[in-house]
Amino acid sequence: MPTDTTAKSRKNYAGTSPLTIASGEKRAVLARHVRNGRLYDAIDQWAFCAVNQSPGARALYDRHHAAGDLHHQALRALGNRLVGLLHGCLRHHAIYDETIAWAHQPEHNSKAA
Repeated sequence: MPTDTTAKSRKNYAGTSPLTIASGEKRAVLARHVRNGRLYDAIDQWAFCAVNQSPGARALYDRHHAAGDLHHQALRALGNRLVGLLHGCLRHHAIYDETIAWAHQPEHNSKAA
């Protein structure tokens, strides 16, 4: 993958970003099936492990699950967020920091305080 890619292109390549299909008055949001399968499997495992180890990731997973997403849909949303965080780290030459990565989430801020 070239170094000048965007976060959206990384998420699309990984297959974690949602695919929106719209025609007239109908609109559907589906999972991408055309993707790098091995990369998607690795991100799925990464998201699963992050749920157990990261309070911020757990809060995002719980929020999606509470909104009615199934387990795998919530994991895919978390994986999409993790790919975005990875892109930010690569772009800014920064080391991952849990407090910065999940600082925007109110649930995470109240637990840390």
